Amino acid sequence: MRGQIDRATAPATRSVRIRRLRQSRTPLTVPAVPVHPSATKPTAAARADPTWDPCRWLPTSADELAARGWDYVDVIIISGDAYVDHPAFGTAVIGRLLEREGLRVAIVPQPNWRDDLRDFKKLGTPRLFFGVTAGCMDSMVNRYTAAKRLRSEDAYTPGGEHGFRPDYAVTVYTQILKKLHPDVPVMIGGIEASLRRVTHYDYWSDTIKPSVLVESGADLLVYGMGEQPLSEAIRLLKRGVPFSSLKTIAQTAVQLAPGAPPPKNANWEDHILYSHDECLADRALYAKNFKQIEVESNRVKARRLLQLVGDRLLVINPPYATMSEEQIDSSFDLPYTRLPHPRYRKRGPIPAYEMIKHSINMHRGCFGGCSFCTISAHQGKFVASRSKESILREVESIKQMPDFRGTITDIGGPSANMYKMKGIDQSICDACIRPSCIWPQVCRNLDTDHSPLLDIYKSVRETPGVKHAFVTSGIRYDLFLHEHAKPHAKESHEKYVEELVAHHVSGRLKVAPEHTSDEVLRVMRKPSFKYFYRFKEKFDAAKEKFGKAQFQIIPYFISSHPGSKPQDMADVAVKTKDLGFKLEQVQDFTPTPMTVATEIYATGVHPYSQQPVCVAKTPEEKQEQRSFFFWYKPEMRGALRSTLHRLGMDQTAAKLLGGESAKFEMIGGSDPGFRRDERAGPRAAPRAAKPWFGGRTRR
Repeated sequence: MRGQIDRATAPATRSVRIRRLRQSRTPLTVPAVPVHPSATKPTAAARADPTWDPCRWLPTSADELAARGWDYVDVIIISGDAYVDHPAFGTAVIGRLLEREGLRVAIVPQPNWRDDLRDFKKLGTPRLFFGVTAGCMDSMVNRYTAAKRLRSEDAYTPGGEHGFRPDYAVTVYTQILKKLHPDVPVMIGGIEASLRRVTHYDYWSDTIKPSVLVESGADLLVYGMGEQPLSEAIRLLKRGVPFSSLKTIAQTAVQLAPGAPPPKNANWEDHILYSHDECLADRALYAKNFKQIEVESNRVKARRLLQLVGDRLLVINPPYATMSEEQIDSSFDLPYTRLPHPRYRKRGPIPAYEMIKHSINMHRGCFGGCSFCTISAHQGKFVASRSKESILREVESIKQMPDFRGTITDIGGPSANMYKMKGIDQSICDACIRPSCIWPQVCRNLDTDHSPLLDIYKSVRETPGVKHAFVTSGIRYDLFLHEHAKPHAKESHEKYVEELVAHHVSGRLKVAPEHTSDEVLRVMRKPSFKYFYRFKEKFDAAKEKFGKAQFQIIPYFISSHPGSKPQDMADVAVKTKDLGFKLEQVQDFTPTPMTVATEIYATGVHPYSQQPVCVAKTPEEKQEQRSFFFWYKPEMRGALRSTLHRLGMDQTAAKLLGGESAKFEMIGGSDPGFRRDERAGPRAAPRAAKPWFGGRTRR
């Protein structure tokens, strides 16, 4: 019959060929996409200025593949960010790492998920796998404000334009790939996948969601900083291990088939979490889960986590040890162009890149353990510091950039002054499960010597061609104000503020007290506000000593954080007014996955104590707290005086707002009032059955 196919002699379909080639473990050749002959020639822009030759970047189009003479690729990375070839952008780091491993890597930045999906098909099928990341931010944080309104700008898109990434980007991208390329494995990573690796609260849908592995259908999740697990995965794939067998790589998560037991590993102990269904039924159990997740993430030798999701088992393998100096240097020393891809030159600057393009990140990780922060959950509690030589090599690279004019905009990190800090006695750290090394007080085993940091500052600012070297990352003043430092560390503490003011402040220095109420600060895991007073005294003294009267401290504060009440925000307003501040750097608390504060917001109890904590949830409650930041604005005075009168704080109103007629302001300028949301409480869900893989090992 016309149109019939003799399946014994007809060529195999693409999916069948891929399957056969994987089974035989032979290299896969993907047919080249036809391109115009001129694609292999240098573009006019490249001939005019070799800096912008696209061949310096990892390829992003069929033309760029052809220019390299490639007829297949090993890995295709799908990213929610524009492609910037810089060590601050995870897609570039992973791409360059894979390139160093000898693989052919291509990137599809910000693919269109709303058309015929041509962006997901244009580079063909990769030989090994697709890599998927939402980008440098969780896509929901990137797209929405704390009030759940769409942001007006996307800092990771040319021109700051928004609308170039979907909500829940990892899930959307992966589901599209699984539909178009069902036989190709998908590996997910980046901060969105990392922080959603287990049952988590999603603020934007106000629901408890399962692991992103479950929702997306991905094959493997890499959490945290991905260099070590990815390198191990590539090593195994090169040896011929099938992708489906990559189940025991540290710092990865997989979902097993129904009934399958967890893979055996004699080096790991297991801890069984409450199932996803149990978390849905009882948020108190969900809160207990989080405590164990955080405890394990802070251990030097963590246990493997197991969680039942429906009829399948989620396995989260323990993390790798903190990167050595050699390992982190090798990541920062990859051959980045340090520039956005030339495809964006006519679309405008990329705001996030403009902010960091002449900056230096000296370390990863943070041992602060702040309740609202995701840095330690993603980068780790222990600090991995670069060598001085690597940092100075990056300074030389920055000097070669076409728009460098002599100013290093930041010598910093997640926290500006944690460089080279670690435990004095490692055996004490090995046994420790504290979420923070500096709260509720600085650990006596922590070496807070700032001398290595001061040495870096001096070397950078004395580099020929460097006119200024500023510190614009936020500093932790409790690291040089605590009482029990060793003598050599105390000496560096005294020197630090003076060196900072004399050489490294651009005019405004960022610090983050976050609140003034000690009760709220305890929930935040932040030091008492008394330390801010002491820091300001030292900063002001240094300003006077070096004739820098124009310098300012820019303090950061958060409203509506769990534990914060309107009375506490009134305390913020009064104390900062007394100090002469009119606050600018302020924000409402945004619940993001994998933080203590988010679990309190979701459950109403502290996951460690199981005690109730007050939480501002309605828009009216949040606005009431936020308004205290702007006591100096005339349009806010009526609402504030009304609130303070309702709270019985008329004396505070007089101190904060002056002695104007309360009656006039309350009638003429107040808001219509703040109504609490009294809708029904949490929904119940059925309790899950006992898991088949063993009894509970919970605390």
